[in-house]
This record gives sequence, structure tokens and C-alpha cells, in this order.
Amino acid sequence: MPRFVKALELSKLSPGTMAGLEVEGRQILLSNLGGEVYAVDGVCTHEESLLSKGFMIEERVVCQLHLSQFDLRTGEVYNPPAVEPLKRYNVKIEEGSIFVEI
Repeated sequence: MPRFVKALELSKLSPGTMAGLEVEGRQILLSNLGGEVYAVDGVCTHEESLLSKGFMIEERVVCQLHLSQFDLRTGEVYNPPAVEPLKRYNVKIEEGSIFVEI
């Protein structure tokens, strides 16, 4: 049964930044886009590289290995070589903490 798990303090994720972390054994990539927090899988679907080692361009994360881009809000893939989207997770903010539904 899905449940929300505390992932990170909101104060550690400034607008325009992202953070990769492990939550319940899963690599998750959190991003703060204009004050809205999003969570997607933290591993590229093409070569299993940690996306937190990549870089952000607006609402996208770019994988460091082969430059595939994913939408940080939806997980949608924008260009090859990756073809599979990232899983998206529900997020809630409570008492200054970010929780991710696992």
C-alpha cells in the first residue's frame, strides 16, 4: 500500500535546484521549480546513470552520459537515446519537510 515517506527538508531544496537521494531503497530526484516540488526516478532509463549528476535546463534534467532530457514535472522523455519516461511520484509538503509517496 502506498505511503508518504519523509525525503528532505524543504529548506535544503531552493527554487531552481534539484537533489538526488535514496528513499526506501529507490533513487529519487527531487526538484524545486518556481516553488513547486516534484519527484521522479533518479536514474536514467537508458544507461542507469544517476540524474543528479546531470544538470537542469529550466524544467528539464539532462543526463550526463548521453544527454537525454526528461521533464522534471512529469518524467516525460524529450530526446533519445532514452525512450522510456521516468516514473513520477506524488509529493506533499508538511511542516517544512518534503514527503514522497512510495
